[in-house]
Amino acid sequence: MAARIVSFVMSGGIGSRLWPLSREDNPKQFHDLAGDGSMLTKTLRRLVARAEGETPVYLIASERHALRVSADLAGFNLSGGGALFEPSGRNTAAAVALATLQTLEKFGDEVVLVVPSDHEISTDRQFWDTIERGVPAAVDGRLVVFGIRPTVPETGYGYIEVGSTDPNGVAEVARFVEKPDLQTAEAYLQAGTFFWNTGIFLFRAGAMRDAFLKFQPEIWSTTEAAFRASTNDLSGLYMPAELYAAIPSISIDYAIMERASGIAMVPASFRWNDLGSWQSLLSVSRSDGAGNVILGDVVAIDCENSYLRSDGRLLSAVGLKDMAVVATADATFVAPVSHSQNVKKVVEQLERSGRIETKYTPAHDRVLVSGAWRNRVQHWLINETLPLWSTVGVDRVYGGFHEALALDATPMVRQKRMRTMARQVYAFAVAKVRGWDGPADELIAHGLDFMKGGRTPDGGWARTFNVDGSVADATEDAYDHSCVLLALAHAHMCGNPDALGLAEETFAFLDSHLEDQRMTGFLETSEGKGERRSNPHMHLLEAFLAWNAATGDRTHLRRAARIIDLFRTHFFDTDSWTLGEFFDADWKPATGEKGSWTEPGHHFEWASLLVDFAGKSGQRELVPFARKLYASAIANGLNRATGLAYGAVSRQGLPLDRVSRSWPQAEAVKAAIALDGSGGPDLKPEVEERVGRLFRWHIDPAPTGLWIDRIDERGRSLATDVPASILYHLVYALTQYLDRTEPAQ
Repeated sequence: MAARIVSFVMSGGIGSRLWPLSREDNPKQFHDLAGDGSMLTKTLRRLVARAEGETPVYLIASERHALRVSADLAGFNLSGGGALFEPSGRNTAAAVALATLQTLEKFGDEVVLVVPSDHEISTDRQFWDTIERGVPAAVDGRLVVFGIRPTVPETGYGYIEVGSTDPNGVAEVARFVEKPDLQTAEAYLQAGTFFWNTGIFLFRAGAMRDAFLKFQPEIWSTTEAAFRASTNDLSGLYMPAELYAAIPSISIDYAIMERASGIAMVPASFRWNDLGSWQSLLSVSRSDGAGNVILGDVVAIDCENSYLRSDGRLLSAVGLKDMAVVATADATFVAPVSHSQNVKKVVEQLERSGRIETKYTPAHDRVLVSGAWRNRVQHWLINETLPLWSTVGVDRVYGGFHEALALDATPMVRQKRMRTMARQVYAFAVAKVRGWDGPADELIAHGLDFMKGGRTPDGGWARTFNVDGSVADATEDAYDHSCVLLALAHAHMCGNPDALGLAEETFAFLDSHLEDQRMTGFLETSEGKGERRSNPHMHLLEAFLAWNAATGDRTHLRRAARIIDLFRTHFFDTDSWTLGEFFDADWKPATGEKGSWTEPGHHFEWASLLVDFAGKSGQRELVPFARKLYASAIANGLNRATGLAYGAVSRQGLPLDRVSRSWPQAEAVKAAIALDGSGGPDLKPEVEERVGRLFRWHIDPAPTGLWIDRIDERGRSLATDVPASILYHLVYALTQYLDRTEPAQ
């Protein structure tokens, strides 16, 4: 009677060498690369096709793929097998230890077969003929591996060197060799004693347990602890996350196979390909008369021996020879076929930059999990942007900060606005609280010292400075004072010794010179002339809430409440759910186009501030106002071609300013985050969508640490410089995102 073989399929890899097709959320094994089913499905089909003997089949897979795995397993009779789910990848040694434990637990000291989920193998019969030849050695307690006699000097595979061979064709393993260079691979081919390592293992469960106890007792004990604490449901066995994370991450080759003695190797009688590169797919896929593999919407002219694939838009190629071109909706990979193995270097660089193109597959029906953008946001903010603006963005000659940088990251020499200086102080203060280890305290002090040069005789703050730091315009503007108060609040929270005193003087000036004694609210300037705007009041509300957070003093909430009253009585239109921008001295809407002018970006800002005030004051009835503002901005304020907020639309939803700037997209992130935590519908997918749009159009196309501030209605850049005043929007929105999300699993 044939021995029972308990089979395990390792399906935890991501197949990074087949990026951009293979991603963490949809790795190589789930793809149909040859037109006859996914790699995983074909592997399962092969295992259940054993002609003789019982063969329970198990799948060891990532927990994040549980639904996909369950669907793939549904069509198979696994003879009592099932799925074991890893909460995190701990490499192949953990998977083999898990397979060993499951076998010992359910079947005893039986023979175990462990195979990868993503290899191309010629026929089921040849596969099982090869495996059966290794069974006697496994029953005798030897660890058995399987080798392919090389046909070319392949540098992408590991090798096995063998010694003597017994009459049954089973060879003694002399050593395992890592992927060689070309010259070494050629020598291996000539020697005739080297085989490609298939990564397939056969052993008795007790023998592998003994090997772990001898060479890797920590891996065995930690895996066993996780296994004993696992939970079971209809879909499979789930390992506890904390215990499984404690398992050392190492391959079975390093952990056991390179240390153990008496290992046997069976030469495979099947044709094999690990499909580990675009070059390998070129060699096994059906080609045209010129040797090209063409998949998807591709037009190829005068091309030879090339792998050309498009999973989306039209791909056209002319005159390519021995090239791999793979295009998806969000990424394109181009390389000589002979260099296609090096795609892993691209993936590693993208991961270092926190890019999500290695993790998520773009599709119109795919919802990113909460926290999907965390790595990219963290890297861009902490490693790219703050280091740039804390050095190049600082004016060490005349003081303060540069008003803008050119797109080559050189300073633009121009007048400086008080609001920009204040916003830079704010940005560095927020970054410090978030954990940035740059010179935040020095930058805060540097900014405040420069700003003090703009104090007016009455104790207010001037509007602009000349390049040399002298005052250019001494107008005392309410908008500027709101920015100064906001900066001082966050500087105070960072421990700056001057911030509180300066704020007290500024509040005194606000009350005596900018408060409207006749009507509710504040004057645009201390002169008290001109039209009135809701925008300075919104920023004063922001400053008052910041000072309440900094001191706990409810006086600031009472100040904020007065602006909230103005919002409810004059700014918000209950019929259109829109926010007016321009008013006359009696708070009546301005005439003409200005009276209908609304800005989606300000809708987003007000929405997050209303939620903040509602939380601090207990006035929860304000949250529906926030939802209405957000809803009207999304419904009527977005360019449907790009998904970005327009500069302005009418109360009837007609575009008035079709340019999309970066700051409204940042404010949309803040608003979605605020509303997600306000007791309403789950907006986490919306948060990811808003962050994605910001990076897709404004950040990723820009040089490192910069952004494209202005984009036209067709998605084309209109940027000529990078305004420093936008950093405040980006820092706060993205730090909020980091604070309110968890790393995606």
